[in-house]
Amino acid sequence: MTDSSASNSAASNSAEDKTASATPTDPNKIPVGAATVVLMRDGEHGPEVLLARRNSRLFFAGGAWVFPGGRIDLADHGDEYAGVPFDESDPGFIEVARRACVREAAEEADALIAAADLVWMSHWTPPMEAPKRFSTFFFIGPAPEHVLTADGGEIHELAWMAPADAMARRNAGEIELIPPTFITLALLSRFADLASALAHYASSLPEHFVTRFASIDGTAIAMYDEDAGYATGDASLPGARHRLWMGEGDWIYERSVWPS
Repeated sequence: MTDSSASNSAASNSAEDKTASATPTDPNKIPVGAATVVLMRDGEHGPEVLLARRNSRLFFAGGAWVFPGGRIDLADHGDEYAGVPFDESDPGFIEVARRACVREAAEEADALIAAADLVWMSHWTPPMEAPKRFSTFFFIGPAPEHVLTADGGEIHELAWMAPADAMARRNAGEIELIPPTFITLALLSRFADLASALAHYASSLPEHFVTRFASIDGTAIAMYDEDAGYATGDASLPGARHRLWMGEGDWIYERSVWPS
């Protein structure tokens, strides 16, 4: 299952429009190309996704539960893009990102998957103040049927979790999640099975998340396009909401208009 080239082109144009204002001038702040794959299966009580616990000693998201993935390597570029620097505005690089997902899934979880089965669901760009910046493509695809194993280096544990259960476990303090993972779980919690999730993302343009942080009364908030306070960074402005509340207790994903 693949996205149409027209969808890829339109989505890439959208990404350029939304990230133009955030283009860094400091070369150390230029985002590194990365790709993440959400492997989903139908469990006894509904769909489940594969989450991987990162080594707690890692600088980026150490100890957090994430979807398999990592930076895009030159080896992922193939013959057509051999030696070419990563360029997220080039629609052709979506296939490079798919190949990165295939490689990372195999390396981190011994998961053998096919690039053609992966559907582009979203793209994430962190704010300039983030200590480590990745320009990350998120894909969704069917999980392989064979037994998966953590690599024991970067990934220390694997687990299948229902999206809503993973969010609840984070809010109960049992596991650690990062905002892109939490929001992706929130979006996936709406689907009754793997087929409906794949069908939705195959027929939709990928959503682009460019994070902007703010706070209200000491509560950290990650805002995204469509939020009334996004353009100015003022989270207190009344109006539409598209944000993640990251208080000391529960995290809450608030959205006025959910994608149909």
